[in-house]
Amino acid sequence: MPTYDYVCKKCDHAFEYFQSMNDDRLTDCPLEDCDGEVKRLLGTGAGIIFKGSGFYETDYRSDSYKKAEKADSSKGGESSSSSSSTKKEKKADKPAASKPSSSSSSGTST
Repeated sequence: MPTYDYVCKKCDHAFEYFQSMNDDRLTDCPLEDCDGEVKRLLGTGAGIIFKGSGFYETDYRSDSYKKAEKADSSKGGESSSSSSSTKKEKKADKPAASKPSSSSSSGTST
C-alpha cells in the first residue's frame, strides 16, 4: 500500500497518509483546530531498488522457449560439424589430377 502526501489548503499543514489505492482521498485536515480542505500531492514515489536476478529479458523466458533454444543450439553444434564433413566429401568427389589411363596396358600382358 502506498503512502500519499497531503497538504491543507487553509493552514498549509503537510502530512503523509498510508492508505490503499482503492480508498477514497482524504478531504479534511487532521489537525484538531483546523477544519480546512486537504489536497493530495503528486509524488515521485520511492526509488526502485533492483536486487537479485530477474532483471533481464531472458530471465523471464518460458520453459518451452528455453527447451526450443537448447534444441536449436544443439542442432547448431551438429550442423557446423556436419557442414565441415560435407565440405570434405565434396572435395573428395572432385576428380583427381588426370592420370594416364592404364586400361590398355593392363589388358594385354605378355
